[in-house]
Amino acid sequence: MTSSGGSGAKSAVEWLVSVASNPEACRFDWERNPLGVTLLPAGRRWDVLILPGGLGHPTLDVLARCVDRPGPVLADFGDERMGFFVPAGTATRWLGTGVRGAGRGTWIVVPYPGRAAGGVRWLVAPDGSGTLNDPAVLELAMHEAAARLARGDAQDEDA
Repeated sequence: MTSSGGSGAKSAVEWLVSVASNPEACRFDWERNPLGVTLLPAGRRWDVLILPGGLGHPTLDVLARCVDRPGPVLADFGDERMGFFVPAGTATRWLGTGVRGAGRGTWIVVPYPGRAAGGVRWLVAPDGSGTLNDPAVLELAMHEAAARLARGDAQDEDA
């Protein structure tokens, strides 16, 4: 589900670096960074809701069935955590056990779209349009995923 480069990756890069205090310098450094990652400030165009991987993967599965294309989603080292990009301001209003919010005043390690990076990768890369995950739909997907996990049927169902 990751972006494969080309103009989609270019517009995704432009969208992502637009939150940096100096977008041109950020893009220049990012494109030349051998690790393929940069730190970007949350809370400007987007926040990130961080779920444990055990809940994040089934949540993404449910979310992918509910919407045409989920908004951007990151996974970290060993898929222990997943970050769902949501509208700015969501993190301050979010109440959820085991879910951390990264909003204004926090920084996110972000891999270059369309490139493999060590440790952090896009499960759903941004497409450059600014599409984010709808917090209400994400919450419903989390509840459904948690219910499936509790029932022990987290495997994909043909329903």
